[in-house]
Amino acid sequence: MSDLSCRTATLPEVVQMLDWAAEEGWNPGIDDAAAFYAADPEGFFVAEVDGQPVAAISVVNHSDAHAFLGLYLCRPAFRDQGIGFALWQNAIAHAGTRPLGLDGVPAQEANYAKSGFALVDRTRRLTATLPLQALTLPLSRPEDFPALARLDRAATGVCRQRFLRGWVDNIATRKTVLLREAAEITGFATARRCREGVKIGPIVAPDAMAALHLAGQAAAALAEPLTIIDVPDGSAAFGAVLRRNGFVEGFGTARMYRGAAPQNGDTLHAVATLELG
Repeated sequence: MSDLSCRTATLPEVVQMLDWAAEEGWNPGIDDAAAFYAADPEGFFVAEVDGQPVAAISVVNHSDAHAFLGLYLCRPAFRDQGIGFALWQNAIAHAGTRPLGLDGVPAQEANYAKSGFALVDRTRRLTATLPLQALTLPLSRPEDFPALARLDRAATGVCRQRFLRGWVDNIATRKTVLLREAAEITGFATARRCREGVKIGPIVAPDAMAALHLAGQAAAALAEPLTIIDVPDGSAAFGAVLRRNGFVEGFGTARMYRGAAPQNGDTLHAVATLELG
């Protein structure tokens, strides 16, 4: 093998990683890179051969108690040479002793199990083309962030404020809508424009019907009818509601953990992103 080295990636290289993911059909968000990178600037890695990046992975430390692995990619011409696994071993050291999660394709479950990961849940990708609604729910504001962070932590069992702060910040390609009861925020959903359609997540809501309302409103905030939602099996009621409203399952992933997995609350109806959890 030519000269192989592994190192931390720069923000422009995270953009490149997401372009590679798009080429693999993963359909990432158009402006995911900055929010991903802000979660943990030391948590993105590339492998280089003769100075050329050929593989990538992320191991994002959301807090002192939780990390998440994603964006595990190798360019086609460099596969089956041990490059990806060398990068994997280099990167997971970044998590230290934190519990480490990932969303993997079911065909790779056995390989992840060999590295100490155990299945804790499954996620189903559901897609539909919806009639656009009029936007009636409010968008989030900076002063809403403490309430959103509390709701997100109760729903996911994870403190991930660095990631969430950028994620719920409203920009042209990403919008967060709020559900309120009187003066209290009781739910929220974030929609982000992707190479195709919009992905909506997280969806945090008191129940499945409230989650459906938030999903429709989040899609309306970006005026995009093609709607993609990643639903954990733990929210089977929401999955059933989506199917009754025309959503079709495309594929599933295995949520696996090395170490103690956080406990989702009953308010989590869609994950934020398969790459960062």
